[in-house]
Amino acid sequence: QVQVAEFGGGLVQTGGSLNLSCVGTGRSFRTYTMAWFRRAPGKEYEFVAAISWSGQNQYYADSVKGRFTISKDTDKDTVYLQMTDVRPGVTTVYYCASTDRTCVMSDYVSSETYAYWGQGTQVTVSA
Repeated sequence: QVQVAEFGGGLVQTGGSLNLSCVGTGRSFRTYTMAWFRRAPGKEYEFVAAISWSGQNQYYADSVKGRFTISKDTDKDTVYLQMTDVRPGVTTVYYCASTDRTCVMSDYVSSETYAYWGQGTQVTVSA
């Protein structure tokens, strides 16, 4: 059974940095597209970043571009999200998602693209 699990959430100060990781189990994620979404209480999933199965292409939401970096270690079946210059806001849960579906550009940002989701890891940004 394919599963993904997130690690690394916690409390971070505004302007600080935090690194999240997501580990896939159940099969090799070598050919999987991986992504990060976030969701604030009462809100919909918000796309954050995605990385193609090859790792060669990364996609970012405009709100995090230049501050967040997504990367993938295929050998470890792990995807990372390095967050810098974190902005203040409500407590948000970050989710890792994956799919083995062949994606076109518009697919990457849609939560409906991804079949496998983790339980999420909470990130709280303090003032």
